[in-house]
Parts: sequence; structure tokens; C-alpha cells
Amino acid sequence: MSARGRPRTARDDHPGASGAKSPCGTRKKSAQRNEDQIGVKKTTDAKVESHSKSQESQVVRPKKSLKNSSVETQAPKSAKGSDNPNKELLAVLEKLKVKKSQRSESAKCVNEIRIKITEHLKRQTDWSKDICVLKTGSYYENLKICEPDEFDVMLTVRLDRVNLQPYSEDGAYYSVEMKRRNPKHPLDKFVNDDGTIRASEMLKDFREKIKEVVDSLSNVTLERKKKGCPAVTLLVKENGKKISIDFVLSLAVHTSWPSFTQDGFNIENWLSKKVRMEQRQKNFYLVPKYEGKGTAEQDGIMAKDAWRISFSHVEKYILKNHGNRKTCCEGGQKCCRKQCLKLLKYLLQRLKEEKVDAADKLCSYHAKTTLLHACATRVKDSEWADGDLSHCFQQLLMDFEGYLRACKLPNFFIPSQNLFNGFNEKKCNLLADYIENQRNNRFPLLC
Repeated sequence: MSARGRPRTARDDHPGASGAKSPCGTRKKSAQRNEDQIGVKKTTDAKVESHSKSQESQVVRPKKSLKNSSVETQAPKSAKGSDNPNKELLAVLEKLKVKKSQRSESAKCVNEIRIKITEHLKRQTDWSKDICVLKTGSYYENLKICEPDEFDVMLTVRLDRVNLQPYSEDGAYYSVEMKRRNPKHPLDKFVNDDGTIRASEMLKDFREKIKEVVDSLSNVTLERKKKGCPAVTLLVKENGKKISIDFVLSLAVHTSWPSFTQDGFNIENWLSKKVRMEQRQKNFYLVPKYEGKGTAEQDGIMAKDAWRISFSHVEKYILKNHGNRKTCCEGGQKCCRKQCLKLLKYLLQRLKEEKVDAADKLCSYHAKTTLLHACATRVKDSEWADGDLSHCFQQLLMDFEGYLRACKLPNFFIPSQNLFNGFNEKKCNLLADYIENQRNNRFPLLC
């Protein structure tokens, strides 16, 4: 999972996001188009009139109106005439493209701030002298949509010889204990008497050091800390635009993956057993995030001192090397896996902008997880052929609807963790109804 967990508009589910972004080029359908779709051809000839009525376009409505405004979507269910669903979706993807010039300007700004922060941390603290940068999130996975205005930077501290104890039954959260207490260890200032590392204190120090840098920058502000959020979020004003940067503290743990991951990450038939084994030999990351009340205790450890496991580096790798064959999208046949993910992310963003009930709980990490499960199920590149974009996107949406109706979306790496935990079952079904209606009616929210 990516480092953060709060629903966001166009990011990988990382908390600390700024507000929802405006739709990128979303246009309402013209009244004329709607009229053409549902109009009934008139004629004075009785027989022709009877035949015309039998061929009259059908209007499909959602089972219930899910928008707060109670406006129902109406559109013909099937394609007609020369309509090309692939062409329509490609047009949507075109408007979601990030311009290279904007991408370059934003990246330059972010890199300058990142360098200042990492250098300050290395100078001012013993525990972060060897801190490393791990670039994660949709921007670095080439999955960014609309604007290059949100960035995620994970700053990692290597940690060897630790004991991990599950802090939650689902296997996503852990307490971290140093195997050997050493007063000279750089992290000792954050260690309890029982040897466990206090995530809350380490995050507090991390935030204070970043604030010292921000105070010296005229165009950067520090956003308020959010409950349970591992990110320190900076808001940058650059050339009349706003850029949000999430700096996430993490521990790079060099040990075997927890047992809860044993039945997850099922990529053998998709990317091969070899790739699975190689990736599982890599380290994993822990970020200072918790759920519920921070002062709640379990075995003497408060929730705010728990750590959540992250495999964002592995996600980045498999999305970059996503083909069943090595030639996929690299001289061989192109696939539409990433295109489908971008469309699903954009649909979730549009649902939020339209204030569809319960859509605020959805985030782009739900979309990414749905795609990973789909890729592990439909493993062949031919099942994601570039020319079958519409069909593949329909299938991905049906997968997502299924997870919503079950009110269960298993974490791709930790199947015992339900990413829809805490969701209202009734609202999940209403969301599924709404998405089904969008799917059956040519995505009026997207086009």
C-alpha cells in the first residue's frame, strides 16, 4: 500500500492531501445531444409510425438518485450508429494528459524543496543523517492525471534487527521493537523502556525540522497536521499555481515480509514466480500511521505509536514492468492497463466533485488495488489489448462494482486487510448502482 491512507482526489490514497481538485476539462453534454439520443422520430404514416415506436430509444435511469441534488443520469444504454466507445474514452484520456512543460516546471520546484529539506534533516538530526529519498505515488508511476500539482516523497531511515508485532488483526499495522537497546543508537531518543519505537515522537521531530525549512521559504506554507496522517504536507505557490507536496517519514525494514503477506501478492501467473520471489526479498517500509483513537492502548502501546506497512516501491516496480511478456508496451503490442487505471481514477474524482453520497471515502489507492487484482486474474497481455480499451475498462468497472457490493476490497499484499473496512454497506451498494449506471450509459460524467 502506498504510504498514506486518507481518501484523495488524484493521489494514491496518501493522507495529507489538499482539497479536491477541479475537473480537468469536464464538459456537460449539450442539450441537443441529449435530445437526439432520446427523441422519437415523427411520421404521418401509421405503419411507419408503429415501426418507429417499436424502435424508440430506451432511457436507462439509476435505481435511485445518488447525487445530493437528486438529478438522475439519462442516456441510451447501447451504442448507436457510428459511435465509437474506444474513441470516446481515448478523447477523455487525451484531456487527462499532463503537459510536459508543466510537468518539468513542477518537478523542478519540488526537487529544489526536497533537497533543502533532506540536507537540513541530515545536518540537524543524528537519526536522519543517512536518510534516503524514495519517490512514490502516481507522478513517479506515470499515472498522474490532469495537473502535476500533487507529489509524494517518502524519506526513509534504515532499520535492522527489529521485532515486529501485529498491532491489528488484519496484519496492516505493527509495533516496532529494537532487538538490542543501545543508548548510542540514533533512534534511542524515540524508544520506550520496552524497546518499542514511538512513532508519534519520531513524526513530531520530523515535522518540526521540516517546519524550520518552511519558515525560510516565502512561497511555501505548512498545512495543519491531520489525525492519523503520516505525511507532512507543504503547499507551494509557484507561478500562479499551487503544488502540494507530502513528505512521509518511513522506516526501511530489512527483514522477511510479515506472515500476513504469505497469501497475497499473487503475481506468479502474471509476472512469474521469479519476480514474486525477487520482490519479496526486498525490504518493506513502515509509516507512522494509525486508525481510530490515538490514545487507545494495546499491550501497553498506544495506537499513535503504531506503524503501517507499505509496499509502494513494489507497486511502482510492477506497474512499470506490468506485461505478461517483457515486450509489452516496449516495442511489442501495447496494452491498456494504465489507461484503464487512469480512467477509473478520474471517474472516482468526478464522483467526488459531483458530491455523490459516500464517494468521499473512495481514493485512488482503491482504484490501483482493483487494477492489481484484475491484472493478477486476467494475466495475458492480449486480455488488455490497446484496441479493446472500452471492453477492458468495462471489465475493470465490473470488478470494482463487485468489491463495492461485497463491501470488501482485499489489500493486494495483505489479503486479510479489507480496504473498505468501516464503509457503510448500504452506501457501498448505492455507489455500485451509480457506477453501473455510468458504465451502461457511456460515462456521462467522463465525456
